[in-house]
Amino acid sequence: MTEAATNGARDRLAELSAAGVSIWLDDLSRERIETGNLAGLVSDRHVVGVTTNPTIFASALAKGERYDDQVGGLTRGGAGVEDVITELTTDDVRNACDVLEEVFEKSGGTDGRVSIEVAPALAFDTEGTIEAARTLWRKVDRPNLMVKIPATNEGLPAITEAIGDGISVNVTLIFGLARYEQVMEAYLAGLENAKNTGVDLSTVHSVASFFVSRVDTEVDKRLEKIGTDEALALRGKAAVANARLAFEKYEQVFGSERFAALAEAGANPQRPLWASTGVKNPDYSDTLYVTDLVTAGTVNTMPEKTMEAFADHGEVEGDRVRGEYDDAREVMAALERLGIEYDDVIETLEQEGVDKFAASWNELVETVEGQMKASAEKGAL
Repeated sequence: MTEAATNGARDRLAELSAAGVSIWLDDLSRERIETGNLAGLVSDRHVVGVTTNPTIFASALAKGERYDDQVGGLTRGGAGVEDVITELTTDDVRNACDVLEEVFEKSGGTDGRVSIEVAPALAFDTEGTIEAARTLWRKVDRPNLMVKIPATNEGLPAITEAIGDGISVNVTLIFGLARYEQVMEAYLAGLENAKNTGVDLSTVHSVASFFVSRVDTEVDKRLEKIGTDEALALRGKAAVANARLAFEKYEQVFGSERFAALAEAGANPQRPLWASTGVKNPDYSDTLYVTDLVTAGTVNTMPEKTMEAFADHGEVEGDRVRGEYDDAREVMAALERLGIEYDDVIETLEQEGVDKFAASWNELVETVEGQMKASAEKGAL
């Protein structure tokens, strides 16, 4: 039990949860699972979901010895590096799904979710992504899994296909509004396909991971290059404005007659998930991308550092998204007037996102290769 809970202090994360924000942890390791840390975060920190990525797994694998025996056994059995990665990561995700099973049941399947990504090499391969999503879904074999598929042009039809198969999907790497509209279209098309083939729509869930802090990082860099007082006054405002306008799009799509017909058949809306919510600029509040994006029906996936910051001093100041759309548009208009082109910012971020996605996978491969080599050398002694 946390000190705050025992001394009667405010439970700020409980307030955030009560405001309709699902708190997901952006981290996973075997140590968290086996020591009970993850279960403790569920009980004490109101965590109701987990997101992972290759960097998170690489970090987990590089620490301690909890993976050594499994790596050794797989290596001796002749497994290649990608097979080892699949076994290690799907085991962790499956076990995390089991930790969150009660949350999953109590929330009717909305929360209690654990996400795992398809390999980045498939980001521009529709058929490869579809097959990988099906493989991960079968291998983890838990209803509270979400398969992460990137929102590339090639990823969009894979999202539709996976949803049509009844696979729950976390769509990742969304930065811009036009792409987000395509993601929602892919989801609705997938639901329609699923309905036509007799899939129980109530079992299909999806989140759309809209990246936040990286928008400010890119826009602030451009504002600082301009350097005027007007430009500098806009630092730290673009990311929240962009996310708020994304939520406006969400309300339009999931308030439509098209979705109403699907909802009548049991479909769930694709919830917006605020990703990349750790603050990069130390001059900004370390809870900026939590407090300023509070609205019911969203997910905020946080690094533990951000979660603990909010638990210590975060504030829920009511709904900070609905009703803020005109102000958000004014921020975007002010940026345009300064010559900062939205489409160019988004194109830059999308390319960087895919590059970072691939780099993190390479980091994971190198980490596992190193452990496999060490295991082989140890076995040869």
